[in-house]
Amino acid sequence: MENSNIGALMDKSMEKLKEMINVDTVVGSPIQTPDGVTIIPVSRVSYAFASGGSDFRMKERSDLGFGGGNGAGIRVEPIGFLVVREGSVRMLNVTPPANGTVDRIIEKAPELIDTVEELIRKYVKKDAE
Repeated sequence: MENSNIGALMDKSMEKLKEMINVDTVVGSPIQTPDGVTIIPVSRVSYAFASGGSDFRMKERSDLGFGGGNGAGIRVEPIGFLVVREGSVRMLNVTPPANGTVDRIIEKAPELIDTVEELIRKYVKKDAE
């Protein structure tokens, strides 16, 4: 930012936003359960920022005055949890996918593959006996 009042105002605001938003806001700290499952919260973070101001001449003095303001908003939306169990990782969504069937199939694909692998192992084991 250039060396101006509005630049200083924007720099300070961005500095405060950076303090509030960090990687732990998006991917939370892992939680260990007694049975060895690790749960990691995942969120979507959105923010908006606006700033404006103006220098103006003052009647009583020869230098310029400044008037300005800014605003920012942050939205943190939990979207799901990563569940780590026995070497496999699954995404457990808090809300259903927005696009419907295709997203649902993609979401369930790892679970389907695990189920098919388990059935094949059982079948092979049964044939070996």
